[in-house]
Amino acid sequence: MSRRPQLILASLAASLGLARADSAIEGVVRLPPAPPAAVMPTPYQNNIIGQVSAPEPPTAVVYLEGQFPASHTTNPPVAKMEQKHYQFAPGLLPIQTGTAVEFPNLDDGYHNVFSYSKPKRFDLGRYRKDEKPPVLVFDKPGVIKMFCEIHQHMRGTILVLDTPYFAKTDRQGNYRLEHLPPGKYVLKAWLDEKTVWQRPVELTDGARLRVDFPGP
Repeated sequence: MSRRPQLILASLAASLGLARADSAIEGVVRLPPAPPAAVMPTPYQNNIIGQVSAPEPPTAVVYLEGQFPASHTTNPPVAKMEQKHYQFAPGLLPIQTGTAVEFPNLDDGYHNVFSYSKPKRFDLGRYRKDEKPPVLVFDKPGVIKMFCEIHQHMRGTILVLDTPYFAKTDRQGNYRLEHLPPGKYVLKAWLDEKTVWQRPVELTDGARLRVDFPGP
C-alpha cells in the first residue's frame, strides 16, 4: 500500500473517533491511615474455624468519566468477591456497570452475604465452601456496601462505575490507567462516599499524564 492511501485511512479513522487508545495517566492518591484491626464479637458460637485475617488496608479507585468513542467500550468480565479468612477479598472491588460477580466461600464455616444498598439489595443466604451462591449482575452504578449476617466484623464495598477505564491503587496509593482514548474527560479518585477528588483532563493521542490526588 502506498503512503497516500495509508494517510487517507488514518484521517478517516480519526474523523470517525477510531484513533488508537494508547494514552495513559498515572499518579499517586493520598490514602488515609489503616484503621486498627478488630474482630467484633458475634452472637453465634463456634462459627469461626481457622484464621481470621486483618481487613484490607485502605485503597482508592481512580477512574475516567466522559463520553467515550463507541469503538472503545468493552464487555465487562465476570468478577469475584471471595470470603477468605473471614474477610471480603478484595475488600474494595471496582467493576463496570453490567458486570456479573461471584461470591465464593473459601472458609470452612458458613457465610451469609447481603447488602441493603439502594443500587443492589440482595441476600445470598447461608452457604458453605462446597455450595455455590447465585451469580449477581450489577446493572446500576453506585456504591454497594457488603456485610455477612453471621460475622459482624466483615465489611466490603463494590463500586459500580459507568466507565470501562478504572484502576485500583496499590497500598501506597500508586495507580496507572492505560489504553485511554483521546478526548476531554474528568478523572476521579474515590476513597469513600464522602471523599471523591476530581480533575479535568484532556488526552491527545499517545499522551502521558501525571495526576496526583489531592492536587496542588
